[in-house]
Amino acid sequence: MTSSTPPPGPDEPPARASGDQRSSARERGELDELRHRVRALESTGQAPATGHHRLRSTGSVLLILLASLLSLLAVVAVWANSIVRDTDRYVATVGPLASNPDVQKAITNRVTTAVLAQIDVEGLVKELEKAAAQKGAPPKAAELLGNLKGPITSGLKSLVGGTVQRVVSSSAFDTVWVNANRTAHSAFDKALTGESGGAVSVENGQVAIDVGPIVAEVKDRLVSAGFTPAAAIPAVHTQFVVFASKDVGKIKWYLRVLEIVGSWLPLIAVLIAAAGVYLAVHRRRALIGAALGVFAAMLLLGITLSVLRSVYLDHLPVGASEAAAGAVFDSLVKFLRAGVRAVGAVALVTAVGAFLVGPSRVAVLTRTGCRKAIGALRDVSVSAGLPLGAVGRFVHRYKQWIGGVILVVAAIVLFTWTYPTVAVVVWTLVIVLVAFAIREFLDTGTPDTPSATTPAA
Repeated sequence: MTSSTPPPGPDEPPARASGDQRSSARERGELDELRHRVRALESTGQAPATGHHRLRSTGSVLLILLASLLSLLAVVAVWANSIVRDTDRYVATVGPLASNPDVQKAITNRVTTAVLAQIDVEGLVKELEKAAAQKGAPPKAAELLGNLKGPITSGLKSLVGGTVQRVVSSSAFDTVWVNANRTAHSAFDKALTGESGGAVSVENGQVAIDVGPIVAEVKDRLVSAGFTPAAAIPAVHTQFVVFASKDVGKIKWYLRVLEIVGSWLPLIAVLIAAAGVYLAVHRRRALIGAALGVFAAMLLLGITLSVLRSVYLDHLPVGASEAAAGAVFDSLVKFLRAGVRAVGAVALVTAVGAFLVGPSRVAVLTRTGCRKAIGALRDVSVSAGLPLGAVGRFVHRYKQWIGGVILVVAAIVLFTWTYPTVAVVVWTLVIVLVAFAIREFLDTGTPDTPSATTPAA
């Protein structure tokens, strides 16, 4: 007696039965694939670490640590290179100092002292005494004029100081300051590379700018105001100290080295980090570690800059303005701090992104929630008549490739941006998230073959 498959009942049509068989076969295939993957993961996690794996892990850690250190030096190198070689960058760095109140006050005091040193107050008093005697003034009146040296000095200081302050605080001074620094940039390059001369010089551990042109402008204004003795003031070359340190020689050498390697060090750091991630046994974890290592390096560099500022201000020469020196220091490292924040933001975003693509419960819930929300929006749009047929199938088929292209383009934009800031990083992240959301929206998830339903690696 031969057995045969009973015919489908009245509540189960033949077509549906065959469809269930195909679905069961597909589900069994998916289940087998998942079991295979679970066994592979369990064997990887439970097997004792072999010597080969230990060697790979050690090499990966060393490369990631080296890349983190080089990322710190790379940020400083790019900053040093921009300050030395990029005139526009240098002007953008020191230009705002022209309107800084502390710097204006320091320049006003320096120029006022230089001008008063060129005015012979005793000679002015003697001329007054002589003029009084010629006019027939009583001897006692001439004697009283001889005691006017103090008030005359005080009045001259007030006159000259007010004139200098008006010159320094005028809008014309901003233009003069910017143009002078633009012209002096080549000399600033020489100052940092060990040469001297020009408007910027390095003497006695000081980087100073000649503010003689300001003295000449003050002289002209004093003469125009009727103070004729100012016409005798000779050409004065007085210095405004931009940076002062007994270790400026070492700083010049370090900056020179960083200037030379500035163009290649960022690329070298990225390549070493990539090699460390590739060598690791668990590459996603290694990527998180590399990103956090770079973030830690940026955090260390930011703290170091704050400490260096305090140390620098504590070792200023006698008579230097601490407020002006602090303003100059902050201006010179402004773009360095911006670079530190930008690189730190990129590293933190990379670490978070690598975590969210992992198997943790938080990552899975996050991905699932976003996918469901976008899927609901897509279903509503399709129900309203939005055609996604061929486009949806294409995006579903090449979904991973599209995601890779988005990430590569974002990386190229950040790496080739001349001076990225945190705002650039944030906007790039927003655009990347929008691009991934659009990719998910266009993915209709309607594969034509059972193999297409296999979970992505």
